[in-house]
This record gives sequence, structure tokens and C-alpha cells, in this order.
Amino acid sequence: MDISVVIPVYGCRKALDELHKRLTETLCKITQDYEIILVEDRCPQNSWETIEEICARDKKVKGLHMSKNFGQASAISAGVDNCSGEWVVVMDCDLQDRPEHILDLYNKAQEGYDVVFAKRADRKDSAVVLFFSRMFYRVLSHYTDEKIDPTIGNFSISRRKVIDSYCRIREHNRAYQLFIKWLGYEQTAIELEADERFSGKSSYSFRKKIFFATSLIVSHSNKPLKASIKLGAAISALAFIYMMVLVIQKLMGYDYLAGWTSTLASIYFMGGLILATLGIIGLYIGNIFNEVKNRPYYIVCEALNYEEGEVSRCSTD
Repeated sequence: MDISVVIPVYGCRKALDELHKRLTETLCKITQDYEIILVEDRCPQNSWETIEEICARDKKVKGLHMSKNFGQASAISAGVDNCSGEWVVVMDCDLQDRPEHILDLYNKAQEGYDVVFAKRADRKDSAVVLFFSRMFYRVLSHYTDEKIDPTIGNFSISRRKVIDSYCRIREHNRAYQLFIKWLGYEQTAIELEADERFSGKSSYSFRKKIFFATSLIVSHSNKPLKASIKLGAAISALAFIYMMVLVIQKLMGYDYLAGWTSTLASIYFMGGLILATLGIIGLYIGNIFNEVKNRPYYIVCEALNYEEGEVSRCSTD
């Protein structure tokens, strides 16, 4: 297989037929030996019905139906685990990323690159969304020690050896772009114009984004633990200096009577600091707990246009 296109499907049923049409027209310009893998992650719009119709009329399209909603990262993992292309494209289903740009990514990769990301030259989002997106990636870059460009998403093309390396990473907190960058190889990005969402709206609420950011930071960095140690050390140093000041005042004859307000404030401050530090430690312990259970991060309950026994139905297969 020359090219595999892996697409997680959630919340964009109306876009699937148009997506299939434009993908087919684009991929045929590159090769006739391609596959399109639609991973339906229990979309509330029941997109699986549309995927069944597309798979019935086009055998180059393969469908994977998840047993429950596992999230975009797990859906991508299910797709790349079950693709066979020498080149693998990962993209969203909402048509913000133009299928026609796969040709640009592929041509750039032929210059000797193993991974080529699409860099959105003009994101079609509100100013508020763009602001929080930039802040999110700035914090994430700091804590993961990776320079992450907020204009780069999952839309990319990768060589088979890169995808094989990615598939060997079996961590539960998965971020496709971040893991691909961490793997190294020869990588680059090209600017491509993005479109507005074909229909519907993003399923990533602000709360989900905060949870996602926290999970990524905890799974990729121990800097929050180091920060809590530094904060504790700083407060201890200030407390020691304050005690020395009180001792000196006592020796000099000053009768200093501490007030209840400052005492209670100190107690509450230290109590809150201890609870916050324990919470950070708890996140890491929870992450370890999830990893050692080794539960699958995706389960495929139905597959279309695959040969018998060809599908890895579970991430632990």
C-alpha cells in the first residue's frame, strides 16, 4: 500500500461524503494503491451509518467502529495500528484541513523528509479560541521541553518507519503530534491555508482542554513536582529568615507579640500549599495507576473492508 489516510470521526457526519469525494480525487493524483481508514469513535450523530454506506460503495475505504468513545488520540492509534501504507496521513474529519493539501504534504516529503506537518497559515477560529490555544501550547512547551507551534495540529504525513515507532509507544495519555515530534527523524512543516469547519462545532470544551493539558503535562514532564519542591524550599527559607528576625528582636529587648491574624493566615497558607502539593503528587500516582493496569486504550467492535484476522481489535493485541 502506498498511502493510508487515517481519520478519527466524531461529530461531523454531514462532512463525510464530501470528505470521501475530495480525498478520492486527491489520492488518485498520487497513486491508485491507497486506503482511507475512518475510525468512528462513537459519534453522537451515529456517523457509523454513513461510514457503512461509503464502505459499501468503495472498497478502498475501511471502517473501524469503536466499542465506546475513547477520545481522538486513541482513535488515531486504532487507525495507525490497522493501516499498511508506506506513507500515512493523519487528519481530522471536519474539512478544516483541506484534503487537496495531502498532495502538497506528499510532494514535500519526497524531498527527503520522514514527517511533514501542515502549518495552518490562517486559522478560522475566534480571537478567544486563538488566545487560549497559544497560551495552552506555551505552557505545554515549557513543561514538556518541546517547542510546540500552536498553528500545527495532527494533519501530517509520515513515513512507515515513523509510524512503526509510534505504534511501539503504548502509553495511555497519547498525543499524536507530541509523540511524533518526540520520535525525531527528519521533520518539517509547510504553511497551508485552512478552511472553516464544514458543519457543527468542536467537541473540545474548555473543561476538556484543561483536562487534556493536565494529562499531557503529567505524562510528559516531572517539572510540576520540581516546582513544588522549589516552592516548598523557598517558603521554608522565608520562614527561617523570619524566625531569625524574631530571635534578634528578642535579644535586642523588643517585646514582640504576634497577632492571631498573621498566625491563622500562615496556617491556612501552608495548609493550602501542602494540599496543592499532595494533589500534584496524586496526579502522578493516578497516572502510574492507569499505566500499570494496562487496560486497552481502544477496543474495535466492528471493522469493514478488512480481511479476516487482519484487524487489531484491541490496543494490547
